[in-house]
Amino acid sequence: MRLNNNSLSGAFPMSLGNMTQLAFLDLSYNNLSGPIPRFPAKTFNIVGNPLICPTGSEPDCNGTTLMPMSMNLNSSQTALPPGRTNRHKVALAFGLSLGCLCLMVLGFGLLLWWRQRHHKQIFFDVKDRHHEEISLGNLKRFHFRELQIATSTFSSKNILGKGGFGNVYKGILPDGTIVAVKRLKDGSAIGGEIQFQTEVEMISLAVHRNLLRLYGFCVTPTERLLVYPYMSNGSVASRLRGKPVLDWCTRKRIALGAARGLLYLHEQCDPKIIHRDVKAANILLDDYCEAVVGDFGLAKLLDHQDSHVTTAVRGTVGHIAPEYLSTGQSSEKTDVFGFGILLLELITGQRALEFGKAANQKGAMLDWVKKIHQEKKLEMLVDRDLKSNYDRIELEEMVQVALLCTQYLPGHRPKMSEVVRMLEGDGLAERWEASQRVESTKCKPHELSASDRYSDLTDDSSLLVQAMELSGPR
Repeated sequence: MRLNNNSLSGAFPMSLGNMTQLAFLDLSYNNLSGPIPRFPAKTFNIVGNPLICPTGSEPDCNGTTLMPMSMNLNSSQTALPPGRTNRHKVALAFGLSLGCLCLMVLGFGLLLWWRQRHHKQIFFDVKDRHHEEISLGNLKRFHFRELQIATSTFSSKNILGKGGFGNVYKGILPDGTIVAVKRLKDGSAIGGEIQFQTEVEMISLAVHRNLLRLYGFCVTPTERLLVYPYMSNGSVASRLRGKPVLDWCTRKRIALGAARGLLYLHEQCDPKIIHRDVKAANILLDDYCEAVVGDFGLAKLLDHQDSHVTTAVRGTVGHIAPEYLSTGQSSEKTDVFGFGILLLELITGQRALEFGKAANQKGAMLDWVKKIHQEKKLEMLVDRDLKSNYDRIELEEMVQVALLCTQYLPGHRPKMSEVVRMLEGDGLAERWEASQRVESTKCKPHELSASDRYSDLTDDSSLLVQAMELSGPR
């Protein structure tokens, strides 16, 4: 109710006290007098009425006081209409919401910062001059005591395999995860450190369905350990000599899976990676009997601008390419040669140096395979455990791929991308025909055959380091 500036005079209307719904009253700048009645108005203005008794304590007043819910507006105050009050409430709510949102964003940012800082602390590089350049990625870093407990203090009962650089142990982590722990022999020695640096850097970069991933690592002043997922089906080498027998379809799938893994290392990694010890013992089998290329201890990083790399000759007798033996130079074609030998291992079910014994000639295993192929007697090659449960056409194709991969000159061998295509049934006939034309024109009677030259090289066993042979699951 607005009654301001109306020259009203006389006593303050006592009837206003009966207006229970009165919310706003403006009687400013009139000539009202006497006490103010008790009324429920929440907001009122009575300035400019010098004769009223606002407090009820004046001599001419009856002692009436304002209701506690009422308030006086001084000359600087003006009543706010209801609409404006609502707008203030909306503004207040918006401000509070915006403030809460800002706090949430700030909290989320602090959480991300803390997690990033915590992550860096977990994977802090080892303070050792040999490991300054190691890129640890997202690998889990274990305490040495953790791996001691997991392997029952590296009990001989938990050994999965032995090799020139150390042993592999089966371990069980506190959460029940089964792992394979590779403990490098003499971790402080330069050889062990080179393998550790190679594996940690290379495997952390290579992620593929057919490659064994590195789960974690451990470094102490005297120890270097690598932690891998446990492969319950073991290696191809152990399965070829064990039971149940790997059927022909599984062997084909293993060959193709291993080829795809090597293809990824050679042509899809940047920089490319050379394995340098491709053999059945280093091809593991997962729960679905899919091939997983493992043991990158002999892997060597190769920049795209380099065609080869010279290094210490390491590998396994019967699997090392001739140019690697004679010059120490390895390339992708070194792995292609090893893959060809792997195919022959899958076909025969024997190690490389075993299936050549049937030739009764030292070191002539590849010539023997060629002769059997030419004479159409490939059944002599096949694993006896397979009996007749294989496809003869597929057998001949796999032998041809193996012979293409094991040609003496690295330039004549196919790339792994070509090998994969040929195993998938694309381009083998053309490639084989071309290789036979080259073979017929380059051979001279007085020259040693490629296999004879290769056998001369393999006699120098001092150049070789026997790599890991796995006895069971890894």
